[in-house]
Amino acid sequence: MTDDDRSQMNESACRDLIDVARLHGPGDIRVHREPAGRPSADEVLLKVHAVGLCGSDLHWYDEASIGDARVTRPLVLGHEFAGEIASGPRAGQRVVGDPSEPCGMCPPCREGRSNLCLRMRFAGHGETDGALRTLMPWRAALLEPLPGSVADDEAPLLEPMAVALHAVALGSPTLGSSAGVFGCGPLGLLLVQLLRTAGVTTIVATDLLPHRVAAAGAMGATHPLLVSGESALELPDAVAPLDVAFEVGGTDGALEDALAAVRPGGRVVLVGIPAGDRTSFPAALARRKGLSLVLCRRSRPEDLTAAIRLAATGRLDLSSLVSHRYPITDAAEAFATAAARRGLKVIIRP
Repeated sequence: MTDDDRSQMNESACRDLIDVARLHGPGDIRVHREPAGRPSADEVLLKVHAVGLCGSDLHWYDEASIGDARVTRPLVLGHEFAGEIASGPRAGQRVVGDPSEPCGMCPPCREGRSNLCLRMRFAGHGETDGALRTLMPWRAALLEPLPGSVADDEAPLLEPMAVALHAVALGSPTLGSSAGVFGCGPLGLLLVQLLRTAGVTTIVATDLLPHRVAAAGAMGATHPLLVSGESALELPDAVAPLDVAFEVGGTDGALEDALAAVRPGGRVVLVGIPAGDRTSFPAALARRKGLSLVLCRRSRPEDLTAAIRLAATGRLDLSSLVSHRYPITDAAEAFATAAARRGLKVIIRP
């Protein structure tokens, strides 16, 4: 195929009307027919095969905001995505998307901490539309080749796996140590599996929902525990205290349980995003133990590469995490299912 042929195909694709799901306000997802976006010089068109709905997507859905970012125009969500390149020399290649585009120039970027970029462009956040559309332009350099052993519906889990890998690095569990995962949504369940593969021998996993606790046990937690959210967690004497804890629920109750469970001098990694952008905890509990509290901000570029390699080994169970699949025309129902915490990972297939 010549460059002229590719150019004509790109022009045709850009004129095509595609399905696009946009968030207009709290709980208001609408599917539109729109022209496909036009890729810039360093972008390609991606035919989107699968998009995972994340806890941060649900903050947008519930509040039309996340942290200090607000919906200022109808926004296309979706930052866990995979598909097939539809334009350019890599056309036909299956890929998973890195949703983060750091500036490369700010102090954190120059220090090698691009996940803390001060001018980050991120799919489905702020002014940058995400992947809940049939075709999307995205930088070719941010599309990683996908192994044939990873199915389309599993591929969106690679982005949260990258976040989980970054969280594990922040927690620094050692071989034979003990750890807790407080909140067992899909990200928490990926953490359980990663801790198991890292050689952590005691893994406590808690959640308010019985089906999530059962999933944690099936995926390697040695002590899956159902909590009420109304009373403090009491760990069995045989496992308390823990060396490191990961708070993934985004609630004050989960954080307080994590603080109570970890040993003096231990570490607590905050991964969950709280509603209303506020977190509180008993200061004396953390102070008297001299705990280190570390906050996890997204993931680093190398974490996605590591997630792809790990998924290709088949050592993690990704398929069991996918509980619901919807076409993009049913995006509103998909978000309602995810917001009700039914099942585990909800996938939309544009």
